[in-house]
Amino acid sequence: MIQNPFANLTSVVKNLLIINVIFFIAAYVLGHAGIFDMDTWFAAYYPDSPNFRLWQIISYMFMHGGLWHILFNMIALVSFGPIIEQTIGEKRFLIFYFICGVGALACQMAVQAFEVHSIIGSFTIRNLPPDFELAPAQLQKLQDIYRTGLVGASGAVFGVLIAFGMLYPDLELMIIPIPVPVKAKYLVPGYIVLELVLGLGQFAGDSVAHFAHVGGALVGFIVIKAWGYHRRNNFY
Repeated sequence: MIQNPFANLTSVVKNLLIINVIFFIAAYVLGHAGIFDMDTWFAAYYPDSPNFRLWQIISYMFMHGGLWHILFNMIALVSFGPIIEQTIGEKRFLIFYFICGVGALACQMAVQAFEVHSIIGSFTIRNLPPDFELAPAQLQKLQDIYRTGLVGASGAVFGVLIAFGMLYPDLELMIIPIPVPVKAKYLVPGYIVLELVLGLGQFAGDSVAHFAHVGGALVGFIVIKAWGYHRRNNFY
């Protein structure tokens, strides 16, 4: 008898997984059929963009940019999410997940606002004079900010990851391609530092919203501290 691979998933993690998969399939089918572009409505756009809608603050967490994007996020969610959900409870885990996701978006938008202001001296392009001149690189940067929506559960997942590192720091993890197990208290901060370096570096061809990842982790850290949770010496 084949065991159900989802039998051991906790309730909230299971439902988050299902909703993410439904959104991904719907976006793919409807988009390729030319029926409805879900990215335009459900990805999160810079607040000054004509594509911005208030519900995108939540809906963007269920949108993904491709198969590998959703695959990595869902693997991380089902790997670390159930442990945190069982530790803090279903209701608090769900609240924690969305707080981290919203915090990640806020961090990314703050970075975008800084970039827009550094280019035009304002946080909005609506009042720019018609003769305002921009260098080609500046124009391209503004177009990227205003026309590209943020998608993915990564910010929320990074919050879950940092919670895991805080509550179970001595648990050892096997991460490819590292050939030896690494304790969470070393691996998780190292991963966050890497995201920060990649975000600050702004390397050519890198379209990943690294500051959203850092923002989700930072908010997750603050919430776990504010709620008074401490490290667990034993797994259960």
